[in-house]
Amino acid sequence: ISTIRAELEMERADPAYTRKLEAGRKRRQKAQEQYADDFEQSVFDFLAFHSTHEELARRLAKAIANHAVPVGSGTVARTKRISIERRAEAATIAWLRHSTTAYDHMHIPRIKGMRREVRRKLAETSRKLLNRYRRGESIDPETCLLLKGLSGSRKD
Repeated sequence: ISTIRAELEMERADPAYTRKLEAGRKRRQKAQEQYADDFEQSVFDFLAFHSTHEELARRLAKAIANHAVPVGSGTVARTKRISIERRAEAATIAWLRHSTTAYDHMHIPRIKGMRREVRRKLAETSRKLLNRYRRGESIDPETCLLLKGLSGSRKD
């Protein structure tokens, strides 16, 4: 064990080892930045807001990506099991659930399937909300749930 530890210390003392570690960090950081950009664009594409709400869609896509993309966030955006388009959709619906509804404060009975049912209904409501922006409907900034969600104030 002491021989292996000594060899490991020598390896780590070598400047080439440090350069290799730094190159790996830079490569991962570059890949992370590219993924963040791709994910943000996928969210924007999923939103598909009418051109009158394009600025809001860009802000929303950025907020959702900033929340969902970081390594270790534990969000659906980090899985590789589904396409990036499906990840963007799921992350958007989740963000809307937490930012525009009282979901975080709801008392949901511990009955099998109840949480899933509540989430399904909230997702349906979120999709209806998104459709208003996709159609280009006029939205009052004072009551806009998306703007409230972006500012951090939640509907309780």
